Amino acid sequence: MSDPINPQENRADDTVVELLSFLVAGQDYCVDIMSVREIRGGTRATPLPHSPPYMRGVINLRGAVLPIMDLSSRLEIAAAEDAPRSVIIVVSTKGRTMGLMVDAVSDILALPEAELQPPPEMPADSGRGFVSALTIVNDRMIRVLDLDSVLSSIGEQAA
Repeated sequence: MSDPINPQENRADDTVVELLSFLVAGQDYCVDIMSVREIRGGTRATPLPHSPPYMRGVINLRGAVLPIMDLSSRLEIAAAEDAPRSVIIVVSTKGRTMGLMVDAVSDILALPEAELQPPPEMPADSGRGFVSALTIVNDRMIRVLDLDSVLSSIGEQAA
C-alpha cells in the first residue's frame, strides 16, 4: 500500500529491471535486456591476427562486420574442454556493438531493483570489475555483468 502523504516514496523500491540470463562455463550471468540487440545461433568467426586471446574474430551480420568475444575467456573462467559456445548474444552499449559467445541462454528475469546487491569487496585486479551486482534466483547466484567494463579497452588492445 502506498504512502498517501508521499506516494513516490514507496515506488522507488518497485523499480523492476529486466535481465537476460545465460550460462558461461556452467556459471550463471546476466546483462540488462535493454543492451541486447539479438540472440543468434553459433556462427563460426573469422579470426583476425594479433587480436587478444578472448577475441574469436568477426562475423558478417547482415552486411556489417561484428566482432565476437568468447566471454569465458574474457572473464578468465576455465571452460570445459569440448564445451562449444553455441550462442552469440549481440549487445550494444555506448555506441559499441559486440557479439558475446556463451554456452546457452537461460531466461529473461524481471527483478525488483532492490534484489540486486553490490558484489563484496574482494582483492582483485582493480581494472577488472566485470560484475556490477549479484542476485539469487531459485537458489542460484546470478552475476550481473557490467558490459561497459567487459567491453572497455578492447579497441585499444586489438589495435
